[in-house]
Amino acid sequence: MSYKIAVLGPIPYDHITTSRGQEIIKYGCATHPAIALARLLEGNGTVAPVTHVRRQDEAPIKALLGAYSNIETNAIYSHFDQGDVIQLRFVDQNNRLEKQTALMPPISPEDMAPVMDSDVFVCVPISDYEVPLETLQYIKAHRKPGAITIFDAHGPTTTVTTTGDRLRRFWVERDRWLPYIDVLKMNIEEAGCSWFKKEYEASELLHTYQELTDHEMSDFARHVLHQGSKALYITLDSRGCMVYTQAEGGLSAEFVPAVKVEEVIDTTGCGDSFAGGLAFGLLENRTSYINAARYANTLGALRTQGATFDVFRNLEETQGIIRQHYSS
Repeated sequence: MSYKIAVLGPIPYDHITTSRGQEIIKYGCATHPAIALARLLEGNGTVAPVTHVRRQDEAPIKALLGAYSNIETNAIYSHFDQGDVIQLRFVDQNNRLEKQTALMPPISPEDMAPVMDSDVFVCVPISDYEVPLETLQYIKAHRKPGAITIFDAHGPTTTVTTTGDRLRRFWVERDRWLPYIDVLKMNIEEAGCSWFKKEYEASELLHTYQELTDHEMSDFARHVLHQGSKALYITLDSRGCMVYTQAEGGLSAEFVPAVKVEEVIDTTGCGDSFAGGLAFGLLENRTSYINAARYANTLGALRTQGATFDVFRNLEETQGIIRQHYSS
């Protein structure tokens, strides 16, 4: 059986300064899961990014992705001549300062025509305007039976100010989105922006985010699943991730430890790669949530191992890493 996975999100022109002072210039975001999935699906499926880019970036992006014979590029649009341009400066391994100097148009329902035959839709927005609610609604209404939508909450918990600063925001409209998301993925900071109090003391908002306790994460997960999503993944930095699903008698909450690496070189795109791993892990079995977490953790770990896309491995090699780290 041949599969198809659509990856919705920007392909920004990234200028990255790592915590060690190394400068990296590359195309990011959707390229990470697209290329990682292309390696895993060699001979067994295709990947189709859906995005808007600047005209000057179209040829280099298509050349980059064209190195992989199973990546389709007919949903990479440049007619608006707008795409994301971002500067990232890491202050440590996990935290960074961000500036955005150009913005892509939102991905519209009309943009989805070439990919509506996909088995999985992976949405990896990095800002709150890139994959709008109307597009998720369109996907759910028109996708083929059995297809699923995976959504990264990085988008709706991040906004761009008029000075180009990329800042956290509360996902206040969350409950309007959840019925159209089958699998929700976020990190611990984004979880704090998605499960919030009705009212805060002014001093509480001096923090960059409100980190949830284990109990609060469970309450949040129950809410997400009650609204219609099938699974919630919360990544816990280098520790691993929590997987929340509905089980007989209540909530199932399982911790899946990270794939350990000796040296972290570049963490840009780890969350996007994680989302790609979820997509692959759920292709053949829509309820294999722990198996999907293992693929996700593995792709996230591989992403840290270099500044290029050569870090990703084919299916046999990736499964070997999974067996090495998760064999009982």
